[in-house]
Amino acid sequence: MTLELANTRGAALEGRVASTESAPGAADVPATPLSRADRRAQFEQEALVHLDALYSFALKLTRARDDAEDLVSDTILRAFDRWEQYQLGTNVRAWLFTILYHTFVSRKRRIDAREVQLPEDPEGWSAYEAVGESDPEGKFYDSFIDEEVTREIDRLPEDYRTAVVLSDIQGLRYAEIAEILGIPEGTVKSRLFRGRRILQRRLVDYAVEMGYVKAR
Repeated sequence: MTLELANTRGAALEGRVASTESAPGAADVPATPLSRADRRAQFEQEALVHLDALYSFALKLTRARDDAEDLVSDTILRAFDRWEQYQLGTNVRAWLFTILYHTFVSRKRRIDAREVQLPEDPEGWSAYEAVGESDPEGKFYDSFIDEEVTREIDRLPEDYRTAVVLSDIQGLRYAEIAEILGIPEGTVKSRLFRGRRILQRRLVDYAVEMGYVKAR
């Protein structure tokens, strides 16, 4: 996570806390159990430790650094606004990913409604693709020790790519992925199976070429 994003997030969070406390009619609303300081401290301790994971997921979705940083900032603000809805002790990372994914989908729908879709090539890929940075964590398929796997993940169709990233990079369970994406577990398993098969097929030739495995 960049310093600029961290600073922006901190300033926005301060403003959000202040505006919540000073809003008109606040005296008519029952006091929350936590003070401002306690609420923010709790949020920072529980949620902000997952900034890198959120950024990694956002980058895989958006494929552009600036868009990923904006998506994470929006996610953090929305998560803080809804912090009372989170049940302490449950999977906060999955809860944050759910907010991030829904924010991404909402943005994408607005953008798609405004923009004319670009023509696709015979294989179904857009004639022009946004270029993003590789996964900062770099932990997926370590045995290959290069960026080929990351590039191939980025080439997956969006539904497959999202499922693979959440499962194989972020380590979430089927049920957690299903909740984040709002789909049945069976659909999650199907997308993972298909996404992994595509990766396997594309990487076999590469692995042989690089000498990782021997051709029969």
